[in-house]
Amino acid sequence: MSTVNRRWIAALAAVVAAAGLATPAAAAAPVARPACPEPAPGQARCLTTYPPRAVRAFADGPAGWGAGDLASAYRLPEQAGPDTVVGISIAFDAPNLEADLGTYRAQYGLPPCTTANGCFRKVNQQGAAAPLPPASFGWGLESTLDVSMVSAACPSCRILVVEGDSPEFADLAATEDTAVRLGAKVVSNSYGAREGGAPLAYASHYQHPGVTVVASSGDAGFTAASYPAVLASTVAVGGTSLARDPDSPRGWAEQAWQYGGSGCSAYIAKPKWQHDTHCGKRTVADVSAVADSLAVYNTDVGGWLPVNGTSASAPFVAGLYGRSGRAGTAQPADVYANAARFVDVTTGNNDPVGAGKKCGGDYLCVAGPGYDAPTGVGVPNGLSGF
Repeated sequence: MSTVNRRWIAALAAVVAAAGLATPAAAAAPVARPACPEPAPGQARCLTTYPPRAVRAFADGPAGWGAGDLASAYRLPEQAGPDTVVGISIAFDAPNLEADLGTYRAQYGLPPCTTANGCFRKVNQQGAAAPLPPASFGWGLESTLDVSMVSAACPSCRILVVEGDSPEFADLAATEDTAVRLGAKVVSNSYGAREGGAPLAYASHYQHPGVTVVASSGDAGFTAASYPAVLASTVAVGGTSLARDPDSPRGWAEQAWQYGGSGCSAYIAKPKWQHDTHCGKRTVADVSAVADSLAVYNTDVGGWLPVNGTSASAPFVAGLYGRSGRAGTAQPADVYANAARFVDVTTGNNDPVGAGKKCGGDYLCVAGPGYDAPTGVGVPNGLSGF
């Protein structure tokens, strides 16, 4: 366990012990709070969660997995990659986003990514630099996580953040179109809503020739499929929990993250490239990456904090597409064609209460050999799968 993770767990344990709530073992698995409120009808919700307020930030250094840890765990190449434009579709403004990203990249030795050097760009949903929408703490924290994870995956990529006026489906769809119009070859979406007629009316905005679209699978475990991840045009990214494992050749171990989303669509036809047998329609997810305890720097919380969510794994995978040089040509079907190039995740489940009982122990909520819904075909093993 890293020093920063020991600090985080020790701090939380002290809070829990002082309240007389739990044993130290229980303290290692904190109950996180959602960054964004429950959405109103016609809206999506950002999928970041963060620690209880009393221990949520460290002013003196990171807490959680950093860019170096992710590069090691997923065997990322040392050489610089291309300058692919990675678009981030988001709601509301994050006023300190560029500065916070600068702190993150400096901490991990990544090259600067600024407006001045042309690496960073932030616009409204029409594509203009001003006026930007109102600020939002929760969506701002989501934005911080998104740009950090893209940076960890692809330090050479250019980052385009398109901020919607609201989290309404129409506004988020507009950000998607704008990101593509401004040159994004891969677009990351770290938000979701229960699939249904209202969100699916905007499905065409997540399908653009020559663009790879990536979305978070959700943070509610095995449940109704999440939009836009459920769309057949979207690479749906699930979540894992990561741990160091010095006894394994890889040096790391992974299992399904207990809150990572998976589901069987009630609306989207089974894509011809998906062959699992217990879901007659589109199954979520396709692929996965770590979604638990990622270090980010956020001015609004006063420093570094560990955050969770498939809203981390989706932009990380989007960055990997950007780094691979195949962003735009790569589509969901390719994940399945390249399944052998991913690391299969065979343990864990995303039924936090019933430990797999929610789906009867089925692959729809329990990880196992081969494809399973919580982790898809597996986690990245370098860039070859992308």
